[in-house]
Amino acid sequence: MANFRTSFLALVFFSFISLFLPSCLAYNVVSYGARGDGRTDSTTAFLRAWSAACSSTSPANVYVPRGTFLIRTVTFTGPCRSRIEFRVDGTLVAPADYNAIGHSGFWILFYKVSRLSVYGGTINAQGSAFWSCRKAGRSCPQGAKSISFFWCDDVLVSGLTSLNSQTKHVGIDYSSRVRVENLKIRAPSRSPNTDGIHIENSRGVTITGSTIMTGDDCISIGPGSMNLWIQEIGCGPGHGISIGSLGSSNNEAGVVNITVTNSVFTKTQNGVRVKSWARPSGSYVKNLMFRNLIMRNVGYPIIIDQNYCPYNSCPHQNSGVKVSQVTYKNVKGTSSTQVAMKLDCSYTNPCTGIKLQDIKLTHNDRLRRPAISYCRNARGRHSGTVIPKGCF
Repeated sequence: MANFRTSFLALVFFSFISLFLPSCLAYNVVSYGARGDGRTDSTTAFLRAWSAACSSTSPANVYVPRGTFLIRTVTFTGPCRSRIEFRVDGTLVAPADYNAIGHSGFWILFYKVSRLSVYGGTINAQGSAFWSCRKAGRSCPQGAKSISFFWCDDVLVSGLTSLNSQTKHVGIDYSSRVRVENLKIRAPSRSPNTDGIHIENSRGVTITGSTIMTGDDCISIGPGSMNLWIQEIGCGPGHGISIGSLGSSNNEAGVVNITVTNSVFTKTQNGVRVKSWARPSGSYVKNLMFRNLIMRNVGYPIIIDQNYCPYNSCPHQNSGVKVSQVTYKNVKGTSSTQVAMKLDCSYTNPCTGIKLQDIKLTHNDRLRRPAISYCRNARGRHSGTVIPKGCF
């Protein structure tokens, strides 16, 4: 009798609570004409489902069931009237012809949407033909980011897999309070400019628990980014996690308060990097924390490069970007280059406030060529054991 009474009271309680919980109305893209056969263009159906969900006064869910859905360039525009989910149990695939999405700069775009959650599923931009065009030096479109968030606030992206983007996999621009978690990003190591996640002019972005294997930066942080927390990232292959490149223009916004922690870099070209062009600029980088990082056969595990120039035409001036208050703490592992720590700062704007604490980086060929540091125009201090010996 006591057990029955307890169960009855619990049922009444949860029934009462449910009256005050918002229900989530489901809008299945199949109901709007989408077909999961991988061939039928379902773009219009997705837009119709989004429009209906976005107009709902109750929390709504755009649902993509199992199957492969072909969509072209699509913009999901807000503001919506209530909280909205975009839940994918299937796969979204771009057309095989790279021109179908390559001229727009983006493939899937969320624009001015607040209180948005994107869950699960796979997006495949089929970027290999586009990469071949780029490598051959032919006349190619600019290429598209796979999924982008412009002017969005209070966003969660969780459990998404992104394959073979034409350019960047995930773009976050002019947005705030964005949480990215448990992503899998995959593209071949030789795919050009396929950054994993790019953040620019955004604040309050958190990226956690994700694995990124791609052809460029695992995570790139552009001008105007502030208050970013990056944690538990598996990076590699790729070019590492980068601040910049900065200094493209004289009035460029700065980068402030970035933390990268508890992450592993495997066979990447760089570990944690700050890069700026050697030209005048009013930009700056301030308050960076790189801590608890493991490097596995990484070229330049620690690098500040203020003479960044990946092309043949270089400015050959002095970088105006001011780099200050950068801390490296508990960074350990192996370097594939002898220069395991490179701080190449601006002659006219030396790096200041650099802190090295508990660093242990060895060269893979340490018996014949032990790891070394290279420092120029860098000022700071060290504490604990620092290997290779730093410059302070």
